[in-house]
Amino acid sequence: MGSHVPLLVTLAFLGFFIADLAVETVLLLLNLGSVRQARGVPPPLRGRVDDAVAGRSRDYTLAKGRLGLVSLGVSAAITLVALFSGVLPWLDRALRGAGLDGGHLFVAYLAILALAGGALGLPLSLYGTFVLEERFGFNRTRPALWLKDHAIGLALQAVIGLPLLYAVYGFMRFSGRLWWLWLFAFLIAFQVLLQWAYPTLIAPLFNRFSPLADGPLRGRLEALASEAGFTNRGLYVMDGSRRSGHSNAYFTGLVRPRIVLFDTLVAQMTVDEAASVLAHEIGHYRKRHIHRMLLLSAGTSLAILFLLSLLVPWAPLYAAFGFAAPSLHAALALVTLAGGSFVFWLSPLAARLSRRHEYEADRYAVGLARAPDALKDALVRLNGENLGNLHPHPWYSAWHYSHPTLVERLAAIDRSSATI
Repeated sequence: MGSHVPLLVTLAFLGFFIADLAVETVLLLLNLGSVRQARGVPPPLRGRVDDAVAGRSRDYTLAKGRLGLVSLGVSAAITLVALFSGVLPWLDRALRGAGLDGGHLFVAYLAILALAGGALGLPLSLYGTFVLEERFGFNRTRPALWLKDHAIGLALQAVIGLPLLYAVYGFMRFSGRLWWLWLFAFLIAFQVLLQWAYPTLIAPLFNRFSPLADGPLRGRLEALASEAGFTNRGLYVMDGSRRSGHSNAYFTGLVRPRIVLFDTLVAQMTVDEAASVLAHEIGHYRKRHIHRMLLLSAGTSLAILFLLSLLVPWAPLYAAFGFAAPSLHAALALVTLAGGSFVFWLSPLAARLSRRHEYEADRYAVGLARAPDALKDALVRLNGENLGNLHPHPWYSAWHYSHPTLVERLAAIDRSSATI
């Protein structure tokens, strides 16, 4: 029976992999079909969205969907080639033949795979940025800026990622049978440190952040935050328009977050609309959504590390993919490449939880800003400026959407405003 275990591992992976690929392909085709057959504006949005915007949204969604199909196929092919061509054990032998062992072998092996994965993804990334996004007027990234961003990204990966990999190896190799618990504690501490460092040390390497200018918008947002008892590190405007015409806003930081508004959002929205968007984001913090998701993420990481601790010494895993013997770097590589297929069915559960949080944040925003119409106008404006899909297939949105559809959100806001 033992000699058949590697074959069973291979068959189990292929079964989940094919199921994952089939589900994603069918859902994407259903969504494309729904958008392709749609005409005009959905009845609940008539009078709010004009036909020209609806037409551009339809074209943009179809273009992105077609690129998504190609990306899905390319990603599947890369995964299968990596796992079954023998390249992974070959790289292991080549690095050992070059004299590497221990932590140096561990770091070099995983770093090379990460660089190769990034390089293989570049063609589709370039097409998405300089062809698709350019065609619809979103791309504002020039080649020089794109190269600069990627150079900084690679430097950060080297400065942060390489020492992190050495630390991971150290915990896995030298902290005993409970290494997964020690590594979990270390990674949590590292994430907290990164949350602190990102807004002040990392984000400014890519964008400029300026305090929001004095005026009606700043006054309204500060009054809103004060009324909610929301302590923060200030209001900032980010030059997102240097790279894209898309609009957004976000908070960064765990305890006293920094509020960041894209300059495109500041330029496009009225004071009441921007205040409603901020009230929605405050709602996420006041309802503890951010902290709950962090706890959920931590629990997931702990479970993954525990499972990894069981798989590291399990020889059939390595034999299934051509390795002669177990190793720490091979275990991480195999779990990274193959593990997602085994848990793909969790995606709709995570999406559903996220949508529930969005509804709760909208209800909070209606109560705080007391401007439900402004919130609806802001959502319609954001959807239009970003050419969001107005006709998603319900199965696709249920599986993938972290936010309710625009029609669903507007209807929920109407119900909330009727109770205040």
